[in-house]
Amino acid sequence: MSDDERSVAIFNRLPRDPAICEMERCCGAKAWCLAMVTQRPFGDLATLHSAADVAFDSLEENDWLEAFSHHPKIGDVKSLMMKYVGNRDWSAGEQASMSATDELTITSLAEGNEAYERKFGFIFIVCASGRSASEMLSLLLVRLPQDRESEIRNAAIEQRKITHLRIDKWRI
Repeated sequence: MSDDERSVAIFNRLPRDPAICEMERCCGAKAWCLAMVTQRPFGDLATLHSAADVAFDSLEENDWLEAFSHHPKIGDVKSLMMKYVGNRDWSAGEQASMSATDELTITSLAEGNEAYERKFGFIFIVCASGRSASEMLSLLLVRLPQDRESEIRNAAIEQRKITHLRIDKWRI
């Protein structure tokens, strides 16, 4: 039995509340977590991914906002400096996806994130896996002029991507 199959089998047997806690590791929207637990049992990880999309399709704006609130805020200059230009001993995989990032890019990303949160009332959500600070800044600048309704949809699309990545990493 693979690690994926083992995790799905264990998840299927968990009592309701611990199962909800496990799903919160993938997405912070309580309604989504509850929908995932309600759809059990899952035969495999692919079925769990399909169920995740079904659960996402039932979410309303407040649920999405709850999911967004469980993400760390991209915008703290000190954290961005550490992530993009700081510790050179970080994993080769992470370093491979990073280009040389200057202070101006990091400062611009932090300022853009603040402007985004002021405008929309929630933090900038992007599936950042493998993206450089410059790429994230470009995406933020493209999305910043959007209206709130469009941007909630954009952020929800990114939340789905993030959740699917977390499901792939998820192990019990």
